[in-house]
Order: sequence, then structure tokens, then C-alpha cells
Amino acid sequence: MKILAAVDFSPVTEQVLGTLTRMAAALPTQVWLIHVAPPEPAFVGYEAGPDVVRGQVAAELHASHQQLQKLADRLRASGVETTALQLQGKTVETVISEASKLPASLIVLGSHGHGAVYNMLVGSVAEGIVRESKVPVLLVPPLR
Repeated sequence: MKILAAVDFSPVTEQVLGTLTRMAAALPTQVWLIHVAPPEPAFVGYEAGPDVVRGQVAAELHASHQQLQKLADRLRASGVETTALQLQGKTVETVISEASKLPASLIVLGSHGHGAVYNMLVGSVAEGIVRESKVPVLLVPPLR
């Protein structure tokens, strides 16, 4: 089974890793562990600022890439065949696109459980992925 697992390094990421480990113990599984970083900001009319900001964005991307690799190493140590990918873009669109490219037979991601009002005002990545996905989506709830 090809699983695309999207992580955002929030506390629910630990539950996602646990779920992936249990699934891999039950059936042959290939995991693509992905983190979607925000797209690079566009600058108009700034001459001095962009280099500083680009340096900061590069440092953040490097740090998140290292964090993603550590998570993938943990899964590999548990016997889960894992490939780590860090991508940039809009989260919902990037996850759906990558799932199609693999092609993944399942998408796994954590749900933050913010509630209906928050989701109505701000939106939910999980809801967007469930709505747009052409493959099953497993939402892992946070610990309560």
C-alpha cells in the first residue's frame, strides 16, 4: 500500500507516526512522509529587505527539512519503508497533487480538532484534503 502522510510538526504528528507504524506492521506499506512549507513570499518594490527575508525563509526550510528527516528516520527504525519529501506551495493543492503523482492509495494526516467556528472562519487543511482527494483519507485525531 502506498501511503502519503502529511505532517506539520504539530503535536498530532506523533499520533500520525504511531498510526503509520501500526499500519505498516499489519500490511506491506510504503510511506511518503511530506511536509508542505508555505510558498516563498513575493516582493514588490523592496530592494533591501528581500535578501534578509529570503535568508530567513531558507533557514526555516532547512530546519523543517531536518525535522522531517528525523521523523522519517524514526519510521525507518521501526521498519517502515519511508521516503521524506519537503515541498512548497499551498498545502491542500500540494498534498492532492503529490498523492496523484505517486499514486497514493491512502492519505494520512492529523486533525487539529479546532471546531466548526474556527474552520468556518479560517478553514481546515484536513477538510480541504478530504473534499478534494480522489483516494481515501485517514484523519488522525489529537490526544485529548
